Parts: sequence; structure tokens; C-alpha cells
Amino acid sequence: MSLLERLNDDMKQAMKNKEKDKLSVIRMLKSSLQNEGIKLQKQEMTADEELTVLSRELKQRKDSLQEFLNAGRDDLVEKTRTEINYVEVYMPQQLSEEEVSAIVQETIAAVGATSKADMGKVMGALMPKVKGKADGSLVNKLVQQHLT
Repeated sequence: MSLLERLNDDMKQAMKNKEKDKLSVIRMLKSSLQNEGIKLQKQEMTADEELTVLSRELKQRKDSLQEFLNAGRDDLVEKTRTEINYVEVYMPQQLSEEEVSAIVQETIAAVGATSKADMGKVMGALMPKVKGKADGSLVNKLVQQHLT
């Protein structure tokens, strides 16, 4: 079952259950996927392309959450946390920090990186391996730790 089909099924279920917040998030995700499909001029997107869209939506919400926390907007904080939870349902299982650290060490060895100057090479080789499975800021932090 493709992600779009799953979203359609979940949207119908949310309508039946009168879950307005969930329905709103599903519609936003569906719209983002359809817009990306139009932009890429494709009827069917690959799983990787769908994951890119989901990751972007999740990152936007996490960034918004941080801004709302900094501004003391408690009313929007709770709403955004709920949206994040709904988006995470469609994301692949996240890797633990230890698993990401192991992948970082393997990639550093494979690329032959020795200093922070090689960080771009490491990140370029590493991000496709952990795309959608690990937070980019965590990956960045671990790469910096291992390159010092």
C-alpha cells in the first residue's frame, strides 16, 4: 500500500471518528505529497521521494515547536506537538543514538575522514544511509564528536 493510499484510508477513518486535528494533518500531508508529485511531474512518487516530503513536514513542525516554546506560546505548543505525533506515525522506525553512532563511525572510516574539514564528505555519504531514520541535528552532532 502506497503512502497516499494509506493517507486516504486514515483520512476516511478520521472523518468517521470526527478527529479534526488528525484530519487536518493528514490533509496537509496529502497536499504536500500531491504538490511534490506535480513539481516532479510524476503520477507515482518513489518511497524515497515520499520520505523526503514527510521529513520536510516533520522538520517544519519541529522548528515551529521550538519557536513557539521560545516565544512562550503554550496554546500553539500543544497543537504542534500533536501534529508532530501524527506525522511521526507515517515515518519509518527511528534509529537509536547508538545505531546512528555506529553508522557514523563506519562512514568516517569508509570516507577516510580525519578532521572537521572532511565533515562535508562524511555528511554527503552518511545522510542517504539514515534519511528519514534519524534526525539531521543528531547526525551532525555525532559526526562532529567523532571528527574531533
